[in-house]
Amino acid sequence: MPFLGQDWRSPGWRWVKTEDGWKRCEPFSHALEDGNNQLNDISHTVIITGDDENEEVYNTEDCEFAAKKRKKDHLRNNTDSQCFYREKWIYVHKESTKERHGYCTLGEAFNRLDFSSAIQDIRRFNYVVKLLQLIAKSQLTSLSGAAQKNYFNILDKIVQKVMEDQYNPRLIKDLLQDLSSTLCILIRGVGKSVLVGNINIWICRLETILLWQQQLKNLQMNKQVNNGLTLSDLPLHMLNNILYRFSDGWDIITLGQVTPTLYMLSEDRQLWKKLCQYHFAENQFCRHLIPSEKGHIDWKLMYFALQKYYPIKEQYGDTLHFCRHCSILFWKDTGHPCTASDPNTCLMPVSPQHFIDLFKF
Repeated sequence: MPFLGQDWRSPGWRWVKTEDGWKRCEPFSHALEDGNNQLNDISHTVIITGDDENEEVYNTEDCEFAAKKRKKDHLRNNTDSQCFYREKWIYVHKESTKERHGYCTLGEAFNRLDFSSAIQDIRRFNYVVKLLQLIAKSQLTSLSGAAQKNYFNILDKIVQKVMEDQYNPRLIKDLLQDLSSTLCILIRGVGKSVLVGNINIWICRLETILLWQQQLKNLQMNKQVNNGLTLSDLPLHMLNNILYRFSDGWDIITLGQVTPTLYMLSEDRQLWKKLCQYHFAENQFCRHLIPSEKGHIDWKLMYFALQKYYPIKEQYGDTLHFCRHCSILFWKDTGHPCTASDPNTCLMPVSPQHFIDLFKF
């Protein structure tokens, strides 16, 4: 039974007969999933006209699901999971048209792009964490109530993953530190209505963050017993090549703490010089030359000094992509319904900061 709303372009809703009467069938309703399967097996539906003896047959063979509606009930009933959408992409529109009313918000994009699944992919993990960190610093109040709830659900999954896999805890510690600092400031300014929801909820969330920080502080790395080939068994030139593949100075320092040999290689001046040249322009590090006691340039100190003044280059295994032709934001391997003749020429990788900037009007 299609229903045409105020917008004549509306494709209409599909209705299913139940014991309690007719109910609207939402595109992703699990409760009506079995009923939908039955409708697909038959070519008509029986509609009661008021008298049980008089029935009319209404042909619904050509009725299709076309409207993609945000399923708010799913998020309310299951706060531990992200709102489910069939497509993992979102159309980014910045102005109202006859076809689309309103704007695409940061909260909508955050809910639609399936970050819960993305954190399970090691290629996307650092990307999602960096994005959450940027949101925590300046955009937390831009999220809707549902998006804020989704934000903390994803953050909970990230912390649990780090506790189980012990993967990159330093990155999560920085995120939680920025988030706790922001929340302390916002809670003090609650009189300005800067937070969505009850103040007690946010105080509880802040306490949860402090608990996570304590858990990560007490995290003990499991010592793996392996009788096979280990990192220490590799030749020096191979270990040196591994260190030259790192783009983060803290990762080099951490690896140098494993064995005395790796420590010696991690203190190589040429290694830190290459790192400075990769992240910073020549005119930048020439302004902050730090000589060592022997008169040489201390490139290691230079790197951390420059890091305070200039942003470093970011590297991610996989990022979100934006299609300039369709104005759609999506994960590259999931794809999107592109109408361009050569879609690959229209794709543009989106950094976490660029993701934030897309939704600033």
